[in-house]
Amino acid sequence: MPKPPRLCSCGAIVPHGVLCACQQARQLERKRRYDRTRPTASQRGYNGEWRKLRAEFLRLHPTCAFCGADAEHVDHKVRHRGNKALLLNWNNLQSLCAHCHVSTKQRMERAADNAACEKC
Repeated sequence: MPKPPRLCSCGAIVPHGVLCACQQARQLERKRRYDRTRPTASQRGYNGEWRKLRAEFLRLHPTCAFCGADAEHVDHKVRHRGNKALLLNWNNLQSLCAHCHVSTKQRMERAADNAACEKC
């Protein structure tokens, strides 16, 4: 049985699991504010050296490490957080498809963050 629609804070009735237009607008603005404060890709270390390494890694590892689909992203197994040694470490890289990069990997990182937070 499908879940019933819900009432948004703006008064609109929206289907279960769907964002209201006002919620979408707030979410978009929140992301824009975050992007304005975020360092550029080159400031985070993704320079020409990284682009060459990335292209070579994708050439040698063309499929997703999780699902086997065509890979589009080169991901760091351990987040580098500005550490150039981790950023450019070949053994710290894995090829991922777009779906696994934005869903599976992010879910794994959130779970690891939550587990680390519970230890505090």
